[in-house]
This record gives sequence, structure tokens and C-alpha cells, in this order.
Amino acid sequence: MSLLKVAGLGKSFGGVRAVDGISFELAAGELLALIGPNGAGKSTTFNMVNGQLRADAGSIELDGQELTGLAPRDIWRLGVSRTFQIAETFSSLTVVENVQMALLSSDRKLFSMWRRAADHKREEALVLLDQVHMKGQADRPCSVLAYGDIKRVELAMAMANNPKLLLMDEPTAGMAPRERNDLMALTKQLVINRGMAVLFTEHSMDVVFAYADRMIVLARGRLIAEGKPMEIRDHPKVQEVYFGSGKTFEKKTLEKDAAS
Repeated sequence: MSLLKVAGLGKSFGGVRAVDGISFELAAGELLALIGPNGAGKSTTFNMVNGQLRADAGSIELDGQELTGLAPRDIWRLGVSRTFQIAETFSSLTVVENVQMALLSSDRKLFSMWRRAADHKREEALVLLDQVHMKGQADRPCSVLAYGDIKRVELAMAMANNPKLLLMDEPTAGMAPRERNDLMALTKQLVINRGMAVLFTEHSMDVVFAYADRMIVLARGRLIAEGKPMEIRDHPKVQEVYFGSGKTFEKKTLEKDAAS
């Protein structure tokens, strides 16, 4: 049974059709990769699911509830979280305080004056940090962390609303190969343990082929292919549009990158 259902989704900017009637579904416990060349409509699709952009046409349903037209904060409270290409953390706060801020937002107490933010659900924040292997650095300021660790903190923050759906925009951008694989292996484990769904965009094909259960491919705002990674690798239209004439996915190269 599908958790997320996107049907006939469309968005234009002036005379440019950025997303043109795309439809896809995503089940709980599944990682779905959204790929395509620059200008394919990936970010626009992401931003419509997240509520940052309003769709011109189509519908977006999460567990039977329509999301189209809702504000991002309302979509967050329905169980949709997001991580960003550039990690969004508060560098002046400690690791655990960052997660506590996310818990405050989830509890709708971000501007409450009744208690200090540092007292809010610290133990729950530590549990989330333990799930991303960052509990041992809970009281360190985010400003001194390595970038790979910052991405783990951001992932813990995204778990604060106990999401049904996690949107990950270029989750491994700027990371070394081993860091990329560590982060995605951790994400895969969270998906299994929590039964949530993940929709992610990614330019690193080693990451996509190693961790995606299925892939959808966009080009010029339209969905041109959908299927399991190896089906997409051999899809002639994807070869032509994504890589250009004569270029192919090289399985040996992907396996080598994944092992780096």
C-alpha cells in the first residue's frame, strides 16, 4: 500500500513548464531516488511535496490526506521531514540543543517562555542522537564538527517529528565516498527500523545504485522512466537523456565507487 501518492503534478514559471504532469507512488519502508539532469524538475517536485511551492495542477496525498495547498509547517506536523543539500543546523548551539530545538518545533513550543529550551526533552534528544551515532558528541558545539557529523545531526533533527516520509535533497553533497556510504547506510537502517519512506535526489550514482529500492527519472519536467536500479541503468531513454548519446552507466565503475 502506498504512503505517498503523487498524481498529475504540474508547475510552471512564466512560460516554462518546470514539472509536467508527473505521477508516482512511494511505499512505507522504501527508498525512492529522484534523478535527472540539471533543469529536469527535481527541486521543483521536492518543493511542492514539502509545501514550499504550490502546485498548479495535480495532487499530493500522504496516507490518504491531501497535502497540496498546505504550509510547510503543517506538512511537517503531518509527518513529512526534510534535509537539505547544505546542512541546516545552528552552529552556535550544541549538538543536543539542535535536536531539542527540532523537538520544540514538533511540540509547537518554539516560542514558549515557560521553560528553558535546554531543558526540553533532553533525554528524547539523546535517544535520537544515539540512533545516528552522535550521542557521544551531544554537548559539543555544532561549529566544531566535521561535515559528515553535521549531516548526522541534521538527520537526527529530521527525526524529531517521527516522520512517515523523509525528503532528502542531495544528502551526500560535499562528502567523501566513505562518508557518503556511511550516511546512506544509516538512513537505510532508520527506514527499516522506523518503517518510514524516503524520497531523495542525488547526483552520486554510486549512492543511488547502492541504496535506492526504486528510481524515477525526470527530463524537462516529465517522468521518462521508473523502476529498479538495474532496470534504469539499462533503460535506453535514460542513457540518451541523462548521459547523452553514446554514454552508459558503467556497472564496474559504480561498484568501485560504492566500495571506496
